[in-house]
Amino acid sequence: MSSHKVLAIVLAGGEGKRLMPLTLDRAKPAVPFGGIYRLIDFALSNIVNSGYLRVVVLTQYKSHSLDKHIAQTWRMSSLLGNYVAPVPAQQRMGKHWFRGSADAIAQSLNLISDEKPDYVVVVGADNIYRMDFSQMLDAHIESGKSCTVAAIRQPIEMSDQFGVIETEPSDPTTIKAFVEKPKETEGLADDPGSVLASMGNYIFTADALVEAVTRDAQDDSSKHDMGGDIVPSFVEQDDAAVYDFIRNDVPGSTDRDRDYWRDVGTLDAFYDAHMDLISIHPVFNLYNDQWPTFTGHRNAPPAKFVHAGPGRVGSAVDSVISPGVVVSGASVSSSVLSPGVRVNSWSTVSDSVLMDDVIVGRHCQIHRAIIDKGVVVPPRTQIGLDAEKDLARGWVVTESGITVLGKGTVITP
Repeated sequence: MSSHKVLAIVLAGGEGKRLMPLTLDRAKPAVPFGGIYRLIDFALSNIVNSGYLRVVVLTQYKSHSLDKHIAQTWRMSSLLGNYVAPVPAQQRMGKHWFRGSADAIAQSLNLISDEKPDYVVVVGADNIYRMDFSQMLDAHIESGKSCTVAAIRQPIEMSDQFGVIETEPSDPTTIKAFVEKPKETEGLADDPGSVLASMGNYIFTADALVEAVTRDAQDDSSKHDMGGDIVPSFVEQDDAAVYDFIRNDVPGSTDRDRDYWRDVGTLDAFYDAHMDLISIHPVFNLYNDQWPTFTGHRNAPPAKFVHAGPGRVGSAVDSVISPGVVVSGASVSSSVLSPGVRVNSWSTVSDSVLMDDVIVGRHCQIHRAIIDKGVVVPPRTQIGLDAEKDLARGWVVTESGITVLGKGTVITP
């Protein structure tokens, strides 16, 4: 265990507009993922697996579901002074809410002054990945810089989709420039076809972070964003390092998933990340018990598959099936089913994500769809087979053709 005193801050105030309608009733980090998890579980699991057990979660929009999940699930040993504490916007610096991720920290500096850490780990709450932050902290200390940005290698042709980190030729760990979505940039010296894209994870020397966000809060021209304002200010002072995610060696990781990271900020990315879970050798492996992903478990019985008569076999293949699921004389393939889902006779569910307590009636066809909690699908309903019909019913259809039904959607037969 490190002798350094570390406070972890999780930025969980994002509104998640691009994930609508999944964020209609909840904050983005509270969106269910992978059957039994919430998005925030991945960031929090990485932090606690790294050995950092004093964590604050800064919340803002529609945070009740998120606050409840943290309160019920993320309980640490108070005897040892450990905690995961949700902290709402408190208007400590005037009559305004968080104006950006940097302002969220500036308005929460009491948390740092109370804890008096040597270093502060700052992470987002809505990406899917595994990472040992203790290895990044070692690199941060070795660099001698006040700010370290975690970066993942991405194809150079995708550079216009990310904040790209350009490094000093003489020192590939020092950030020369932080460029937002450049149309042209140079590849890496050891990998000309790739660039370093910011993962939205940072480590700061505590005193330097306090000074930076305090100064930024007084700048009316700033957007008060960690990646857009705070990191560039450290770069200008030649005081920012980059940590290449490819160096991170998480116990139990495979060659296939060791440098996996996905931003699930859009519905299509959210869907694709689910599809990464279900192959025989998954692109992202949920079954790594050396670096577990923690979550709360509802009291549900085992999954059940019933009926074995001609044309009425309850089956699921290439799928993730959660506790409490009943597949009754139906066929499920290449899908993720959350607790309490019931799929009734002669229905087919394929290439889809069904969240908690979705009920699928008989003779339904569901294909390439995301259906949020509690939706009841009447018998003989078709979802995801005809985009125009789905749109006409008021449902969301993404660019890649995924039909999305939000929580509480009422489907008329």
